[in-house]
Amino acid sequence: MTYEIICAGFGGQGVMLIGELLAYGGMLEGKNVTWFPSYGPEMRGGTANCSVVISDQPVGSPIVSEPDGLIAMNGPSLEKFKATVKPGGAIVYNASMIETASEMPGLKMLPVPSNEIASELGNNKVANMVALGAFIGLTKVITLSSAVKALEHVLPARHHKLIPLNVAALEKGLALVK
Repeated sequence: MTYEIICAGFGGQGVMLIGELLAYGGMLEGKNVTWFPSYGPEMRGGTANCSVVISDQPVGSPIVSEPDGLIAMNGPSLEKFKATVKPGGAIVYNASMIETASEMPGLKMLPVPSNEIASELGNNKVANMVALGAFIGLTKVITLSSAVKALEHVLPARHHKLIPLNVAALEKGLALVK
């Protein structure tokens, strides 16, 4: 099994972090992984996306041009990448920032009110984790427990106090699929 993912949004929305978590979670499950970031010239507010490949086989290239899955945290990212998702693929998008999204025949599309749920949890910065939890639930590309374990490795030690909040956000996202 090889699963290719694009995570995209504005800089500052945590798309690189969710990509790293997917890759590290896959690695914890004994899979071969790549994580390939791409930034716009701005530090915050510019475009940001990353490609993640999780596979049982060696990964030939970190470049993803036709993903199996897409996590889009804003409208421009959804518009840019939705047509590239393979038939039968999955798109999780942040319905807090994307009012309407045209259906894509042959794709599973899941609108997730990521910002609202993050706000309910008390920290808007975990909207990315809500979207990731929903994506994990929809695709089963890695397990939730692998994503939780990956938090300890991916988050800097000074942010480990935020792990319980991030886990709660992942669980809220996952619950949207069940």
